[in-house]
Amino acid sequence: MTPVAPSPVESASGGSRLISGLLLIAVAGLAVLVVRWPEPPPDVAPPSAPGEVSLGETTCKAISLSWSGSTDDRAVTGYEVHRDGRVVTSVGGGTRSVVITDVPAGTWSVQVKARDEAGNVSAAGAPLSVTPPPCGADAKAPSTPGEVKATADGTTVTMTWQAATDDVGVAAYDVFRDGAKVGTVAGTGGTEYTFIDLGVPASAGHRYQVSALDGQGNASSRSAGVDVTAGSACTLLCTITPVAKDTGVVLGLASLPDGSVLYGRRDTHEIVRLDPRSGQVTPLGVVPGGAVGGDGGLLSVAVASSFAKDRWIYVLYTTATDNRVVRLRLRGDELDGGSMQSLVVGIPRGKVHNGGRLRFGRDGKLYAALGDAGNPRLAQDQRSLAGKVLRFNPDGTVPSGNPFGGYIWSLGHRNPQGLAFDARGRLWVHESGDGLTDETNLIVKGGNYGWPACEGTESKSGAGCETPGFVAPRYTFSAAEGACGGMAFVRDVVFLACTGSSRLYRAVLDGDDLAEVKAVLVGAYGQLSAVEPGAGGTLWVVGGGDTQFLRITLPPAA
Repeated sequence: MTPVAPSPVESASGGSRLISGLLLIAVAGLAVLVVRWPEPPPDVAPPSAPGEVSLGETTCKAISLSWSGSTDDRAVTGYEVHRDGRVVTSVGGGTRSVVITDVPAGTWSVQVKARDEAGNVSAAGAPLSVTPPPCGADAKAPSTPGEVKATADGTTVTMTWQAATDDVGVAAYDVFRDGAKVGTVAGTGGTEYTFIDLGVPASAGHRYQVSALDGQGNASSRSAGVDVTAGSACTLLCTITPVAKDTGVVLGLASLPDGSVLYGRRDTHEIVRLDPRSGQVTPLGVVPGGAVGGDGGLLSVAVASSFAKDRWIYVLYTTATDNRVVRLRLRGDELDGGSMQSLVVGIPRGKVHNGGRLRFGRDGKLYAALGDAGNPRLAQDQRSLAGKVLRFNPDGTVPSGNPFGGYIWSLGHRNPQGLAFDARGRLWVHESGDGLTDETNLIVKGGNYGWPACEGTESKSGAGCETPGFVAPRYTFSAAEGACGGMAFVRDVVFLACTGSSRLYRAVLDGDDLAEVKAVLVGAYGQLSAVEPGAGGTLWVVGGGDTQFLRITLPPAA
């Protein structure tokens, strides 16, 4: 029989009170009877997709949009407006229109998603194609870029040139090899620009040129050609092969023993298998109970070396109430939702800074990197799992040897999204800073990495980075050149995939430090969200507005 809650009544001699799921019943002169009231089930149902988007007044500097509202079993609390898959603005649940003032030239796609109070996000409404009119009659092309140089290091060619000028502004530079465009570099306002061309045909001569473009697409004449001969040896990155595309946001991958790849779609909580030979993607099922909102969702997947026998898939994801780690079995081509086991629950979730990554260490334990859920004080609070790196057994139990007696392996982290083990089995984490610096950390047992008193090497409060016991980062990046969300080691080389700065970093491990740090693929494939080791010393990189899966061949081991 299901009890019905009475209205809470209080008096000096007795009565009842309903408090946070507890019904307290008191009778004068007698003990209080406590009845635990059933908690309502979590809200895991997303709103419906918003209706058709309509285009209102459109100028070269602003566009007006409106749409039909969504429905929800509880309440719609907001809408997110996406341009080419990226959020550009958000409004409250009672608003059905918006004016966008960030208006780039060209044609782009707009979609709207709805969210509820629990953070569940709807599917996107139907896309609307928008082409803003040009501002004025800008028919004047930029000047031709000058002082173009090109040097070859094996099959890698590095170009440099001086900025062009324009009456309005230079928006980008197109780079050409042997007459074919091989890349585009954003015109950021600097005086000198660099482009690295990778996987250039070996032992052959090539001619490079560059052209400047303004915001209306007017292109300068191409620069004078610069001739260079590529060497025979592959350096840095050898070949870059697009294998597949996806429409969702992908934050992590895991390779299976048969050579196929598993990945998760952040916003729909789907697990998908990719066949690298054919490029075919096969949805396997949805992780039950997921919710999205902010940067939450399906954050990482991992498989153990025992996968061929036990078929377990390990997932870090967001529910309506927390972040958690679970495992489910893959049976044939289907994810068995009924097999799901919760391993670590109660990890604080937030609209930002959920982290995170899962990795198995050489010790057979699972490691999880987690953000502070937007509450910096939690990073130093050992009663909370937020802002920490956790270590636990594959069944969710606490292993012996953890420094604080629970799951916590290290603390003082802001928003770690890169986690990887080097060839010696040491754990590294990369995390985003608070507008100053990103940091790459070598993780030690029980280490405190300083957040929020210390960001990278910059003091924030109190004794800051000079606080006794804080562990300093092994390398830092300026925030403008960082915002990296993936990390992978291949032999003694580490790779960092960056969303905010749209680049891939490559660095050589030199003892406990990173050396020869070089940014490659800068702007070539858009925002890079994940990087993972592949079979045979290859590398997987995920990025671009259309979520491309790139397979990269690396130089052979020395």
